[in-house]
Amino acid sequence: MLAETWSLAFESLRANKLRAMLTMLGVIIGSACIVLVVTVALAGKRYIISQIEAVGANLVYGEVIHVGHSGVTNLGDEITLSDLEALKTGVPHVVQVAGTREILQDIVANGAVQPVALVGVTEGFQQIRNLAIVRGRYFDQDDMASHSKVCLLTPQLAALIYRGQDPVGSQLRVGELTLTVIGVFRERIATFGQSEITSESILVPFSLIRYYTGEEYVRTFYAQADHPEDVELVTRLSRDLLASRHRPGVEFQVRNLASILETARHISLAMTIVLIIIALIALAISGIGIMNIMLVTVTERTHEIGIRKAVGAPRGANLYQFLLEAIMISGTGALTGIAIAVAIPFFVEALLRFFPIPTEVHIPISWLSVVIAFVVSCSTGLLFGYLPASKAAQLQPTDSLRYE
Repeated sequence: MLAETWSLAFESLRANKLRAMLTMLGVIIGSACIVLVVTVALAGKRYIISQIEAVGANLVYGEVIHVGHSGVTNLGDEITLSDLEALKTGVPHVVQVAGTREILQDIVANGAVQPVALVGVTEGFQQIRNLAIVRGRYFDQDDMASHSKVCLLTPQLAALIYRGQDPVGSQLRVGELTLTVIGVFRERIATFGQSEITSESILVPFSLIRYYTGEEYVRTFYAQADHPEDVELVTRLSRDLLASRHRPGVEFQVRNLASILETARHISLAMTIVLIIIALIALAISGIGIMNIMLVTVTERTHEIGIRKAVGAPRGANLYQFLLEAIMISGTGALTGIAIAVAIPFFVEALLRFFPIPTEVHIPISWLSVVIAFVVSCSTGLLFGYLPASKAAQLQPTDSLRYE
């Protein structure tokens, strides 16, 4: 009976190909949406989290924000090089520290005055900020120790000043200083506004800033924890250590990117849930379409149902036939939608290879979402197909045979 029921259901759908395909369209869209929504959410989540982690998921940074009721700052309130050394040696799990201080200056580029930020950096800054040297070299130990008048430019500044020419080895007048350009640098990863580096930044050794200003404090300090799970401890201990080394009333704002990372995860989860709900609504609508079409089919085939019952077909035969038709529509639609959804990321990855993207893009596909999409789609067909199937099974043979 099962083979016969399967054959009758298949023949019925084949006899109404256009109707079956249009009914199947909603399931195709719904199942494809579930897979694509999860894929897009995973890709977005992976990209955002990788960007934040690349900036420094294990990075702690801080500065002086409050100096008591008087509001008067003296040099003893500022973060000094000895404070950096104390952070590196006195706070557990800290593997690297660095400090920066910037002063505003002007340069003349193509006959126009261009404001720039002269950023003095200590040793360890390149490692902590994950800087890439595009051209030339970074500061060496001699540059850091002897206040050498050398600098590194951003690619934007190098293009503005030198217009495609190699800036390495050239002289650059910055305010009252004449600097030798030894390299061009960039941040490997966008820092979401969490860095003092902008397109108008010029890096110089901190020793040069100290020599030029006569002051050896840093404006911002960075401490790198050895593991992301140690960030909270390093944040708290760094704040306590700085407070213990300065006069009462001086407050230090010490922060990390863990809160941004956690917020990104929550936003990604919320977006995934919302988009999946939308996909489920699409499946529900397609299920209603299946039910409507199956009810129309039952009405059209009332006479056929009566003949089958008259020759001895049991109640279950009609029930199973119409249920099987609904499952075949939803199952075939689910497989088609899943195939389309899985093919799209591979097509996008292949297409992106033709564009100058610095890193290889991988779009993750959640095979759990594939299974869920198939199960939910088939369940939708089963659920919404039961009412028409039940109606067909409950028809009386005499009433069915008299129906025109």
